[in-house]
Amino acid sequence: MTRPGYALVTGASRGLGRCFARTLAARKQNLVLVARSGEKLEALAREIQTAHDIQVESITFDLAQNGAGQRLADELTRRGLQIDLLVNNAGFGDPGRFIELSLGRQLEAINLQNATVVELTHRLLPAMIERKQGGIITVSSMAGFQPIPFASVYSATKAFLTTFSLALEAEVKRSGVRVVTVCPGRLRVAPEDVESLGERKKFPGGEQTHEVVVTETLRALDRGGGLVIPGAINRFAAFAERFIPRSQVARLIKKISKPPS
Repeated sequence: MTRPGYALVTGASRGLGRCFARTLAARKQNLVLVARSGEKLEALAREIQTAHDIQVESITFDLAQNGAGQRLADELTRRGLQIDLLVNNAGFGDPGRFIELSLGRQLEAINLQNATVVELTHRLLPAMIERKQGGIITVSSMAGFQPIPFASVYSATKAFLTTFSLALEAEVKRSGVRVVTVCPGRLRVAPEDVESLGERKKFPGGEQTHEVVVTETLRALDRGGGLVIPGAINRFAAFAERFIPRSQVARLIKKISKPPS
């Protein structure tokens, strides 16, 4: 008997990950939900199972630790879960002056947004290629298109993600595996997450809803993969930046992103 396939969503307990989970559930896609927040994760799993007739597995896991992607892949194997769609969504970025931020915290961001993505993709992709079907969605950011002072590590990790995912898409183009790289701009905070965040600066170009980003991403997946930059303003900005020296871009962005003295 053919095993049921699952979509693995990392960072599923809030924000964009939660929206991916709910939208995929509405498509009758079985889910494996992964996040550090066990209570929120279990609540989401119960909500989805109540609303949709699908199978949902939740795994409380800290993907920011060394070797976390390998250990999660081992757990998936132990549970006998076949992953047909990998959504690399988990991530964070602490704004501030590089030398004033915790080194340990910044290394966790690199592990979470780069090393873990590479580990999970490396472990799960071969089976997709063997089955000649599957998908990988990697959530990068507009931040990956330019150096961002006071978010230097975050923008660097996103630049890595964008480059890695686009290169991977070209490698597996004829294998039957669809690869989507999505680079959203500033995301609007969901009402469920407002209490956990402090005051936010206004951002040029406004904010995007999670629903719009997820809808455009899954549309690209259905069409075979590719690069997704949601929003006309973001697409124009990504195009225009090609004609400005990167060092000058950094100086311009510094004026916007500089924290209070």
